[in-house]
Amino acid sequence: MTHAPDRHPTPSPTPPRSTPTVDQSQVRRAAWASLVGTTIEWYDFLVYAAAAGLVFGRLFFPSLEPSSALLASFATIGVSFFARPVGGILAGHLGDRLGRKAVLVATLLIMGGSTTAIGLLPGYATIGVAAPVLLVVLRFLQGISAGGEWGGAAMLAVEYAPPGKRGLYGSFPQLGAAFGLVLANLALLAAAGATSPEQFVGWGWRIPFVFSVVLIGIGFAIRSGVGESPVFQEVRRRNARRRAPLAVLLREHRRGLAVATGLFVGVNLCGYIMIAFIGSYGTSALGASRSTMLLVGVVGALSWALWTVVGARWSDRLGRKRTYLLGTVALAAWTFPMFLLLDTGSLGWMLVAVFGLAVGLGLTYGPQAAAYAELFPPEVRYSGSSLAYAIGAVVGGGFAPLIAAWLMVRTGTSLSVSGYMLLGCLVTLAAVAAWREAPRAEREDFVSAVAGDPAGAGTV
Repeated sequence: MTHAPDRHPTPSPTPPRSTPTVDQSQVRRAAWASLVGTTIEWYDFLVYAAAAGLVFGRLFFPSLEPSSALLASFATIGVSFFARPVGGILAGHLGDRLGRKAVLVATLLIMGGSTTAIGLLPGYATIGVAAPVLLVVLRFLQGISAGGEWGGAAMLAVEYAPPGKRGLYGSFPQLGAAFGLVLANLALLAAAGATSPEQFVGWGWRIPFVFSVVLIGIGFAIRSGVGESPVFQEVRRRNARRRAPLAVLLREHRRGLAVATGLFVGVNLCGYIMIAFIGSYGTSALGASRSTMLLVGVVGALSWALWTVVGARWSDRLGRKRTYLLGTVALAAWTFPMFLLLDTGSLGWMLVAVFGLAVGLGLTYGPQAAAYAELFPPEVRYSGSSLAYAIGAVVGGGFAPLIAAWLMVRTGTSLSVSGYMLLGCLVTLAAVAAWREAPRAEREDFVSAVAGDPAGAGTV
């Protein structure tokens, strides 16, 4: 049975569905596991982005002049985004074939191992050109992990969620990005405060990376105690798994994939400007201290988390599309005021700048997990969500810090970066316009429905 990718027919009543009884303690555990796991993943991923703007240029690209070294270090951030679609495809295939849980544990371990190895990696002065080469390899592995992590965590939370609260439960993995940013900035802030500038560049920056070992142990313990998604259990019981879920996705759900990808472009682009560009911009162009810009990052992240929950709850009441529209308009409207406020160099106005950006970020990021779950049927949901998320990340945030830095060099004005952010928001507005959201009851049922006749299950 073929589902329209963004407007879903009522599932076939024959044969009847038999959704497993869900233990409420497992519902709560799945939500917290998705939050803790993605927080750790994003801590690992974002501590790299912050360190890239602060120290990597001098450590791994010392032969380049400062602005070129900064561009090179930002380029290593973008390398991981080439790996994200690969990670999304691999994890999506395995997640739709074998289940969500095992893949989530694997992505956690890959990210943690790569992050710890980066913390132990010698610089250019010690091993020469091998240092930046190994840095790129490890960053690529981080991208593989990040490409497969989000889709599984988001779908696990949403598929466990009770009806009417899928947006709220889907916000748990979304909060991982903001909380991971807070942890990354606090870890870097503590390391910077405990060392001199020379010590921080020499070895202090490594502490947050090596600390990832502890976080990974905690995350592994939590995730290993979560049962498989009840929706995937039903897929497996019905023998509705696909041999090649990616092929089914590309053949039957192209429109849903395009819409889901576009929905992520604006928020990801603007989010990465806050995550990986504003810190270095404040210290290099505005003359602010490293500690000041890390504080700005923490406030921005906490504000993002607040509005993510608001956006998720609104999407349960107002609908995903309407909430997305409000958030994208708010995000687009703030692109120019944000940099005008940042350029004052005043801490108070810089905090207002990132708080204002967080409103639009949260209203679009909060409903995303539930929206993606409602765009794809369970048999290809991990594949569709992971691939759309990964492609949206490549188009949106993958090279956002690099492009923003290049625009500053070429134009000499931060308003060019505002224009770049606005362009990303327009892409998301186009996706919202193309999104034909089904009625609430139909969407609720579709999330748990398993399509297809068992006699033809497992084929493409």
